[in-house]
Amino acid sequence: MTQEKIRPEDLPLMEDIRLLGRLLGDVIREQTGKTAFELVERVRQLSVAFRRHEDPRIDQKLKRMLRGLSDDQAVSVIRAFTYFSHLANLAEDRHHVRRRIVHERAGRARSGSLATAFKRLQENGVTPRKVAKMLATSQVVPVLTAHPTEVQRKSILDAERAIALLLEERDRIRDRGADVLQERDLHNNEMRLKARVVQLWQTRLLRFTKLTVIDEIENALSYYQSTFLTEIPRLYADLEEWLGKQPVHPFLKMGQWIGGDRDGNPNVNADTLREALRRQSEMVLRHHLTSLHLLGAELSMSALLVPVGPDMQALADRSPDTDAHRADEPYRRALTGMYARLAATLKVLAHADAARHAVAPQDPYQHPGELLRDLKTMRESLIQNHAQELVKERLDRVIRAVEVFGFHLASVDLRQSSDQHEAVVSELLAIAGVQNDYSELSESEKVRLLTRLLKDPRALTVPGARYSDLTNKELGVFRATAQVRQVYGEQAVVQYIVSHTETASDLLEVYLLQKETGLMRGPLGGTLAGHEDEPTRAALMVVPLFETIEDLQLAPQIMREFFAVPGMLALLRRSHVVQEVMLGYSDSNKDGGIFTSTWELYRAEIALVEVFNSLPKDKAVSMRLFHGRGGTVGRGGGPSYDAILAQPPGTVQGRIRLTEQGEVIGSKYANPDIGRRNLETLVAATLEATLLQAPDMVNPQFLEVAQRLSDDSFVAYRSLVYETPGFAQYFFESTPIREIAQLNIGSRPAARPKAGGAAAQRIEDLRAIPWGFSWGQCRLTLPGWLGFGVAVDKFLNHPPKGVSREQAVNLLKRMYEEWPFFKALISNMDMVMAKSDLALASRYASLVENRKIRETVFKEIERQWHQTHEALTLITGTPDFLATNPALARSIQHRFPYIDPLHHLQVELIRRFRKAADDHEEVGERGKRGIHIAINGIAAGVRNTG
Repeated sequence: MTQEKIRPEDLPLMEDIRLLGRLLGDVIREQTGKTAFELVERVRQLSVAFRRHEDPRIDQKLKRMLRGLSDDQAVSVIRAFTYFSHLANLAEDRHHVRRRIVHERAGRARSGSLATAFKRLQENGVTPRKVAKMLATSQVVPVLTAHPTEVQRKSILDAERAIALLLEERDRIRDRGADVLQERDLHNNEMRLKARVVQLWQTRLLRFTKLTVIDEIENALSYYQSTFLTEIPRLYADLEEWLGKQPVHPFLKMGQWIGGDRDGNPNVNADTLREALRRQSEMVLRHHLTSLHLLGAELSMSALLVPVGPDMQALADRSPDTDAHRADEPYRRALTGMYARLAATLKVLAHADAARHAVAPQDPYQHPGELLRDLKTMRESLIQNHAQELVKERLDRVIRAVEVFGFHLASVDLRQSSDQHEAVVSELLAIAGVQNDYSELSESEKVRLLTRLLKDPRALTVPGARYSDLTNKELGVFRATAQVRQVYGEQAVVQYIVSHTETASDLLEVYLLQKETGLMRGPLGGTLAGHEDEPTRAALMVVPLFETIEDLQLAPQIMREFFAVPGMLALLRRSHVVQEVMLGYSDSNKDGGIFTSTWELYRAEIALVEVFNSLPKDKAVSMRLFHGRGGTVGRGGGPSYDAILAQPPGTVQGRIRLTEQGEVIGSKYANPDIGRRNLETLVAATLEATLLQAPDMVNPQFLEVAQRLSDDSFVAYRSLVYETPGFAQYFFESTPIREIAQLNIGSRPAARPKAGGAAAQRIEDLRAIPWGFSWGQCRLTLPGWLGFGVAVDKFLNHPPKGVSREQAVNLLKRMYEEWPFFKALISNMDMVMAKSDLALASRYASLVENRKIRETVFKEIERQWHQTHEALTLITGTPDFLATNPALARSIQHRFPYIDPLHHLQVELIRRFRKAADDHEEVGERGKRGIHIAINGIAAGVRNTG
């Protein structure tokens, strides 16, 4: 990019990128020598020149150079460009924060901000009181999950956080204006930046061992420490400011799958669940302890100068703090006692010791409500005695943190596949002599039997009987759940997600397992024996997960059958009031392509609203949708704000949970400022979707066109992916899927277990996550666009009866302009296409040994890519990708020349690696490591690949 093309507002970004690039170059020269540095520079210059001029001679020169590198040289170059990708991300993140501040100072808050949301609410006559009333019944929950595309080590993440803080410091030094100390401070800042770059260069990117579930827990907790524990209370403070004196219910909380998600992961069990809650509790209690310590430093008021109320005095008098220096300081005395009680709580719940001890640990708090009561006593006293400014400075944030995070930090969801539950129930019934062939029963027979058993107060487990490892493990998880709920509170575990829900019996089986382990007290439709005034309740909300296209289509029928079980609606109302339904984006996309997947999700949501609305008013439960979104567009990724506003009318209603997965967690929440912005976006979108979304039905013609596009897109997608001979071979050979499976990047296998432990060779056996990740690596991004261009082409060539081609084009344009669902889908496809690169993809295609398969499949992919591009151009009115997202367009233009060498070298090393393996020669570990580092660098450079 030439200097003339750089906008003035982007100069700080370019300065940061150049600074970090120069520091990285200096480190490479110092660490590896001048020759290695010059090699990296030569590759960089050729790559940038090719991107700038698209001269095939430069391209050939670059390829010849890369082919001639030894494994050691290739790895050195790969490391350099991978680290540059990481550093460029940090510079971009800082620039996003910088530009947001500029816009806010100028009063130009953007869509997705609370400022814009409240302005729109005010313009539409929505009062603060109405907003507060809506929030009182709302729930917004980002749920962190662990998946095998999170490629970053915690050591790398920690070093990068340090660099991000130094870039922020650098901005503060610049902003204060030139003075005699500025040059010195900038120099010192640069030296500290260089130290962190040295740390990065000397820290290995890859793990030597497979990531464990405990590792994943620790990685996730680092985001709470850096972002969630501090930024969520600040976000609540802003909401309270906007709403004036209206109280804000703690509706925004965090969820977690790590430690409880067993679906396809044999490493998750009762012990990992206990350890997840123990570590979560330790982190949040240490945070609360630090907060109390800091409050003690601030609340130094003397009773000789300022009186306190009787409740506050009693709180101070209960403290074991007898230090004469604090005799007249009731707040400090009270906080010393509260700290001592919380330290004892830490010892009980997390088996850990507090960092400081003014007095010995006292009787522990039994639950967060006790701590909240003490904090609110302190708050009332401060307000009564004219110190409300001190309340806002820290105490309110401490109170909010306890309300939101409690002593458990985040609710851990349990998840397991329905077939595993069926196997356990089948064994329990057989050994108990109730039913020998449960799995062979029809669905109606299963429902009748399960309903009868749920109404029977007797247990199924036979004392002294021997059960399989699976049954013992699964029952162990349920029993551990009862234990952790008792220790850490009921909010520690609430949801139980049933993967591959295909029938109502899939849900009833989990209720039966709850009843068997004490999580469901009493029989269905009855009361607990000896407690006739206490009707049966279930501790866990059983959440169906509808994943495939067929499952999505059956979802309304399954929920109707589930609600029809005698006594079920009464149980749901007593237990949770809300019934959650989870929608899976990944499998449906792999099953039928981006358009059909998104459309079937939309249809399922509308149909589910109708099911819930049809329930008798005296038995109704509210619906909450849980969106299983991934990082890639093919897995439901894309801007959260647009995605929430694109939901069908009536489906949000202030309640939404959604997953945050893979590298997306790092890109969204590693930086506190950006993390805060993303949390704000979720809240703003939920407010707008609930309070401003028009209840009117979508234009019926739009729905008809979408259905037709879906049908034709589905056929085109299935035809290529599942019906084209050799396509599976093309995928497994042209993408680094085999090498991804060997990476130590997750505790979960890349493919579903197969009989005999054979490696996956069918697309059907592959998990949707590495499926999308692999296509991102070879830059085809196929799951995010395939099939749509064919569907649009068919629609325009054979429009509905009485509609001309020109009218058909205008109809698609109207859908894009007027229908948020269609606009969001088109925008996401546009982003995916912008990140694709057919020239690079052709390099990966060269890895396919069978020439006929290679040429046939790639030619068809290329044809459909151009069809989709033409369709997007027609609908949006511009041939340029990202015309409405110039920030991302600039980002791509800046960073892709530096990712290209990683692709070229990855292909070259994969070729060498596979040839050596085929020839039964010794495979060089350096080359293998280079492939894996390139995977890391490409994932970091392309972003949202998880």
